[in-house]
Amino acid sequence: MAKTPLSKRPKRTKTANAKTVAEVKKREEEPGYWHLTDDEVLLRSPEPEDEYRTSDSWRVFRILSELVSGFDSLATITRGVSVFGSARTREDDPLYKAAQETGYLLGTAGFEIITGGGPGIMEAANRGAFDAGARSVGCNIELPFEQAANPYQNKSLSFKYFFVRKTMFIKYSNAYVIFPGGFGTMDELFEALTLIQTRKIRNFPVVLFGSQYWRGLLTWLTSTMLNEKMISPEDLSLIHLTDSPRDAVDFIIKTCYAGNIEEK
Repeated sequence: MAKTPLSKRPKRTKTANAKTVAEVKKREEEPGYWHLTDDEVLLRSPEPEDEYRTSDSWRVFRILSELVSGFDSLATITRGVSVFGSARTREDDPLYKAAQETGYLLGTAGFEIITGGGPGIMEAANRGAFDAGARSVGCNIELPFEQAANPYQNKSLSFKYFFVRKTMFIKYSNAYVIFPGGFGTMDELFEALTLIQTRKIRNFPVVLFGSQYWRGLLTWLTSTMLNEKMISPEDLSLIHLTDSPRDAVDFIIKTCYAGNIEEK
């Protein structure tokens, strides 16, 4: 990933120099103030003025703490299914209704629903699980712009680091249901496919919901990636395309009841 040269980076105001909370808030509202996330701090190159105690080696302790906290909080989730999709999907969108129904059906079948905890598709899936009386988990992420947690969660976590959060999704899920979404949704999809391909996880069903949305991507995967032998036919064998919540849930139940959960 190309990084902006030091000379061209925005000047940062160090909040550590502020003496009061009011002064910190005032600085954050100043034009050009660079709002740093923990991920951004971790992934940027070190600079000459960085102090040792703010170095990456010390930051490992915060990452370790977040991993331990996530593992402790989710330790009892044994039949998790993660549902991904756009945060921009409105409540009156048919996809919202489909995600809500999918969450409900999975919940009544004894599964626990895990989402990114935000609005849109995430809210819909949590809402369905909540209505079914099932475990409804939200794994939110701290962003430069506020992403409010949806109200349909009976377990809510917040993460500073994307890769820690993604570890929780994979570790505590037995299947993914991927609704139409943007870059973040694609990221989760292809990470799961990579782990399946490399046998880091086995027999892990991936449901793509919305044939019209996903058909172009699947066509490209087959006609180009598979045709060029960049992947093998079996790499795509556990992708299931559907437009039906009932079909999506039946596919997951069939796969999991075949004994695949224990082999993950």
